[in-house]
Amino acid sequence: MEFRQSSKLTGVCYEIRGPVIEHADALEAAGHSVLRLNTGNPALFGFDAPEEIVREVSRGLAESHGYTDSRGILPARRAVAGYYRERGLAEVDVADVYLGNGVSELISMAVQAFVDDGDEVLIPTPDFPLWTAVTTLAGGRPVHYLCDEGADWFPDLDDLAAKITDRTRALVIINPNNPTGAVYPREILEGMLDLARRHHLMVFADEIYDQILYDDHVHHLAAAVAPDVLCLTFSGLSKAYRVAGYRAGWMVVSGPKHHAADFLEGLRMLASMRLCANAPGQYAVRAALAGPRSVRELVLPGGRLREQRDRAWEKLNEIPGVSCVKPKGALYAFPRLDPAVHRIHDDEKFVLDLLLREKIQVVQGTGFNWPRPDHFRILTLPAADDLDAAISRIGRFLTGYRQ
Repeated sequence: MEFRQSSKLTGVCYEIRGPVIEHADALEAAGHSVLRLNTGNPALFGFDAPEEIVREVSRGLAESHGYTDSRGILPARRAVAGYYRERGLAEVDVADVYLGNGVSELISMAVQAFVDDGDEVLIPTPDFPLWTAVTTLAGGRPVHYLCDEGADWFPDLDDLAAKITDRTRALVIINPNNPTGAVYPREILEGMLDLARRHHLMVFADEIYDQILYDDHVHHLAAAVAPDVLCLTFSGLSKAYRVAGYRAGWMVVSGPKHHAADFLEGLRMLASMRLCANAPGQYAVRAALAGPRSVRELVLPGGRLREQRDRAWEKLNEIPGVSCVKPKGALYAFPRLDPAVHRIHDDEKFVLDLLLREKIQVVQGTGFNWPRPDHFRILTLPAADDLDAAISRIGRFLTGYRQ
């Protein structure tokens, strides 16, 4: 008898760690050095965890051998609630905060608690593919609204409005955006949230990169822009605090909750079913939010993240037939391959061929539910000189590449 995967996985994909990674692993096992530009893992590129966070987690180990409250330890939840009260969510309390094993677990939990078979969830294209995957896995239908490359990758409000039907239940906002690096101005957010308000949609706000901002761009908290809309805000420590392996994320419920009691009961049930989040990682939260925001130094002129963003953007735009909108936030660039110059029909094959020839791993644009094979995502975490060399190699590869 053949054992097959569940039919629930039909249409579910996660190309950031998809099939190409097996080829990358095989190359490394054979002794090759592979530059991994596919996953935003700061530890791989010399970004150390802040000492105060490591110390607090170490101190907490003696108290971490048992289960915690299913929503998380009280000091960490208080710290998260305080962080959002400072940013304009005056009504947020510890009861509104859930800690999780990274944002990914909490996204899955929230979608599972809310989405029924056939329900539609509005998700940007390009997207962070976890949103599409978990919506599909929950039996829902991902509906992708367009982010416009010609308008700095901001969401097209007309396209968003046209995608709303009587089956639409929720709107996903990813800001700052992964993979494009867009940071949405307030008027764009207001337009999106007004649509959510008028159509009685729940808002899922993925804001994990809210502190990684360049060129004086400002992040506007979706929940604070529309406090009258039920909003679930997702964030955590993986990126801004360089502790991806601690799996310390949170979800904050805000807005009118009087008509969401049944949904919130479902959330509490799912939180209890997984018993609790990783206990040692929870001790990182208070130390991080109470400590210095050291990532700010990295995004200012002269800071490492700013320099790397600049170098990647400049070098990508120097390649003939390649153009890239300047990222305003996050840790990625999403360059376009001009189809008149680079006739790529299968972008997964392009990514695999690049890996096999140049030992550089990137992610194809269709892996982010972009509809055409004319983009790829590159990580901007390596040192500037390493990015310079890698992008030069990508340019040379493209010069002779044909499909």
